This record gives sequence, structure tokens and C-alpha cells, in this order.
Amino acid sequence: MSIVSSKRAFAIVAHPDDLEFMMAGTLILLRQAGYEIHCMTVADGSLGSVRWDAVTTASIRRQESIEAAALLGAVYHESICPDMGIFYEPVTLRRLAAVVREVAPTILLTHPPVDYMEDHMNTCRLALSAAFVRGAPNYVTDPPRPPVDAPVTIYHAMPYGLRDPMGRVVHAEYYVDISDVLPLKRRMLEMHRSQKEWLEASQGIGAFVAHMEAMSRRVGELSGRFLYAEGWTRHLSLGYCREEDDPLVDALGERVLHLELK
Repeated sequence: MSIVSSKRAFAIVAHPDDLEFMMAGTLILLRQAGYEIHCMTVADGSLGSVRWDAVTTASIRRQESIEAAALLGAVYHESICPDMGIFYEPVTLRRLAAVVREVAPTILLTHPPVDYMEDHMNTCRLALSAAFVRGAPNYVTDPPRPPVDAPVTIYHAMPYGLRDPMGRVVHAEYYVDISDVLPLKRRMLEMHRSQKEWLEASQGIGAFVAHMEAMSRRVGELSGRFLYAEGWTRHLSLGYCREEDDPLVDALGERVLHLELK
């Protein structure tokens, strides 16, 4: 069993551009705080076009994700599923668990357990389980990777749209001030050029960068303190880390507003 102590943050999301919409500001700040950043979109983005076929779309979106990761200074990890092909099943879990062991993150960022679509929620479940078995010697990953003896603290992003599937407003436990890194977050999202047409056709969102900024502004309003923010809720520590572990706050300090959820 390998023992890891380096500071690494791993963002595991469902699709290309999910990270840029909901997490990029926090990742930029963690990088500035000395963290090594890793990112992975579990699905390949192959359904995200009304113009190109699935293979072409996946190729385009992969390149866009690589370009966005380069702006962040992050290590990019390849997708392992097609869009709407993220299911909570052993084959996918073993593949994702192998990557989690390779990265051995201190911080794992992923979707909330309840979100507006199944790919997001299944990605969350897979990420949680992959992290849970990181140190289990009898769990065999694909490809095989040795277990890792290191704590990991998991934080869930706010749902896309800032509401649960029933339309209720969601509040976060932590609000991270991203006001001064918003320009870089914007540039990262702009790398996903193919999505302007798709989001307009599928969700009625034409100015998708402005939509991201409006959501970030709304999260800032929910914080009651910051102009632009991203929201997070820490996962229960059992099986992952010590109860007192809170590396997001340790790394970002006064940039984080921590509220008790009722």
C-alpha cells in the first residue's frame, strides 16, 4: 500500500464544461495555494452537438477540455463513458477507482448527490465509491493499481442551475470568493466553443459564458458577502478522512465563508 501526503485536488465531473461552470474558480484558487490540480470528465461529451456526429463531437470536446485544463495548469484525465452512459456499475467503478488511486487526492470535488440529470448524480455516486475503496486491498481496479493509504476530503458542488430537480433553491455549506479569478474562469469556459450552439438548442442558453457569470453572481448573493462565488458542501467524513479535516478552508482561509446548514 502506497502512502501519499502531497497536496492534490481532483475534480471529477460528468461532462466537458461542467467543471468550468461550477468549479473552476475554486480550482484556480487551490492551484494558487500550492495544490496540484487534476480533472476528469467521466463522459466524453459525444451528445453535445446538433451539427456533428458522436465521434466528431467527442473529439472536439476532448480537445476543448484539454485546452481549458492547460489554462488551469491541471493534469487532464481521459473520459471513460459516452454521454448518458454513466451508470453506477462495476466496470465503470473499477476504471474510475484506478484513476483515483493514481491521483491519490487530498481534496476531491464532484457533483452533488441530487442534481438535474442522471449523469451528474451517477458521477457523484461513482466518485464517492471510487474514493471509498481507494485503500481496500481486496478491491481490484481496472487497470490494477495498488491501494492508497491517505485521507481524502470530499466536497460537493452546487447543482447546475442552483436548484434541486423539484425547483427548490439549494444553499451551500461553504462559499468560496472567486471574484478576482472570474476572468480566468471565463477564459476556461470560452475554450468550450462548440457548446454555444448546443446549449442554445438544448437549454435555450445562447450567451453561455454570461450564464455562468450570472450563476456565479447569484451564488455570491447567497453567500451574503462575496460578489462572485462558488458553493460547496462537505461530504460526511466516515470512510474518507477525519471529522476535523477541512483542507478547503485550510488552503483558502478568508476566501471561504463557512455556514452551518440547517
